[in-house]
Amino acid sequence: MSETTNLTIRIDKELKEQAEQLFSELGMNMTTAFTVFVRQAVRQGKIPFEISLNIPNAETIAAMEEAKRISRDPNAKRYSNFEELIAEVQNEV
Repeated sequence: MSETTNLTIRIDKELKEQAEQLFSELGMNMTTAFTVFVRQAVRQGKIPFEISLNIPNAETIAAMEEAKRISRDPNAKRYSNFEELIAEVQNEV
């Protein structure tokens, strides 16, 4: 076995706790999970997952397009305020 070394990193406490819970459920500790990540990064020569800007997925894009269509539709029901919308929804139930 090769020689090991220590690594100290700073991470948000709540995020660390969430990660430890997840890794525990996967049968490993934080050290093992981090080692898996680093091995994959070295093996692949890159971060082993996609890092991107917050780009909406297909479902979100479809919902945004639907909202645009509705906003342009002169026959679409309009509400003066949120309370009016809620009142109508409650009357439909």
